[in-house]
Amino acid sequence: MNKPKAKATGGTIALNKRARHEYHIDERHEAGLALQGWEVKALRAGRLNFGDAYALIKGGELYLFGASITPLISASTHVVADDRRTRKLLLHREEIDKLIGEVERKGYTLIPLALYWKGRHVKIEIGLARGKQEHDKRASEKERDWDREKQRVLRAKNPPA
Repeated sequence: MNKPKAKATGGTIALNKRARHEYHIDERHEAGLALQGWEVKALRAGRLNFGDAYALIKGGELYLFGASITPLISASTHVVADDRRTRKLLLHREEIDKLIGEVERKGYTLIPLALYWKGRHVKIEIGLARGKQEHDKRASEKERDWDREKQRVLRAKNPPA
């Protein structure tokens, strides 16, 4: 009897929490990611680091730079595994043209926000972002602390029944 294959569906592989701290995210876009076989296996094992990653436009195409997928020890012996290789992002032409316009005219940056499974495919969420300045970071941190304190006070006033 053959065992049914385990499906990697609907799970988050990685989140870029630092991006929300460093940037104002204006728009989000979902893109496919062109990967090699050993990279998919390494992603299933959770061997991804994309804290320093960013997306660039070259020749009308979108590419992901700086993402590191560490190969597994059992990776194929006939393939040279480059963990920091440039990976192509897969979007429709209209979406790419729109992003090119935003990046070139308005000075936005393309930042990866999340990597996740969608069915059997790996998808990446990229954000159209503007960099935060130091006072913006302090303000958002202050607001986050205030929300947390507000929740504590409300819980203390209304204990669960």
